Amino acid sequence: MNKFKNKLEAHSEHVKKVGSHCTTEETTKQALILPLLDILGFTPYDPTKVKAEFKADFPGEKANERVDYALFCQDLPVMFIEAKSWNEEISNHCPQLSRYFNATPEVAVAAITNGREWRFFTDLEQKNIMDSSPFLKIKIEELQNNDFEQLYQFRYDQFKPEALRTLAEESIYFSLFTKTIASSLREAPVDFVKYVANKSNISRQLNQKFIDSITPIVKKAIEKAVSNMVVVGLTAQKEVADDLNTDKNENIIIDETADIIDPENPKIITTYSERIFFDYIKSITNDDELTYKDNESYFSILYQSKSNRWIVRYYDNKQRPSILLPIELTEKMKEEIKRAGLEIGAGEQIIIDKPENVLRIAGLINDAYEYTKNDENFKRK
Repeated sequence: MNKFKNKLEAHSEHVKKVGSHCTTEETTKQALILPLLDILGFTPYDPTKVKAEFKADFPGEKANERVDYALFCQDLPVMFIEAKSWNEEISNHCPQLSRYFNATPEVAVAAITNGREWRFFTDLEQKNIMDSSPFLKIKIEELQNNDFEQLYQFRYDQFKPEALRTLAEESIYFSLFTKTIASSLREAPVDFVKYVANKSNISRQLNQKFIDSITPIVKKAIEKAVSNMVVVGLTAQKEVADDLNTDKNENIIIDETADIIDPENPKIITTYSERIFFDYIKSITNDDELTYKDNESYFSILYQSKSNRWIVRYYDNKQRPSILLPIELTEKMKEEIKRAGLEIGAGEQIIIDKPENVLRIAGLINDAYEYTKNDENFKRK
């Protein structure tokens, strides 16, 4: 990550230095856009990773549409990029980019850039229809700490469409929640005042007159509470820093990747890969209440901790790890698995090779999840 961050910082300085000289779209591509793709691992000179003027036809008024760049992983287009010159505003060109995106269902992310600002879009509102607003904006000349971590997820060797959609959702929700909370704390609307009064067990009838009288008090209480939180946060940071300094003097090494051995049955070993796989399934289903149960031969992920309601079984074979779903694989599902670059082994086990590859078939995982949630599937016949 440090090496990646250093490259991005150097690129940021490069954009500041030469950006104003990029007066045409072609110059901007060569000097500002392609170098960033190279940093992300999408080598511009490798046509298996980057294809320029990629054909993106869409049935309708226009034909032979071509997007400036298409990025490929596993021989599938995963991201489109529309390029503009350095001094050109990019907000007015989103409809053009959306036509390319909507015409190609395999593409998970679209971006528009003038080399100094990148705007990333996906399809959260309606499947295969590009959202009107970007889920991420990054100004290359003004990189923030969070930008490095977010751009890292766009690397060729890290590119996972479902993970990026999760990032998109989190970014949008975070922005909306931040605005709502800030507005509530600043303005103290009636509903918020009522909420505070009810939670504080005020034994008074909450009529309008009383609410008007306590609203200024609630605003002062908000200021005091926020002030206290800031003080507590700074104190906690200092304590953490002190603890870290103390740990430096002690030879304490914690290996997060170490196997976990069941004390009651030493043959049951929960590996790091199994724990990572569990995290991926939770991110796909958006259900933090899932549990897992490890066995000697396989690793099960359970709904409501019920052993008969397993969503997926993971076989962490050293040679070729695989998974098994509780649903019968239709021909359409099998085609989806093949399109994801995965194989189907004996007994309809899906060979995924490594835990993160399960993100390629997130749709099937959600199908299994919905099947397991349905009580009708578990009633005695």
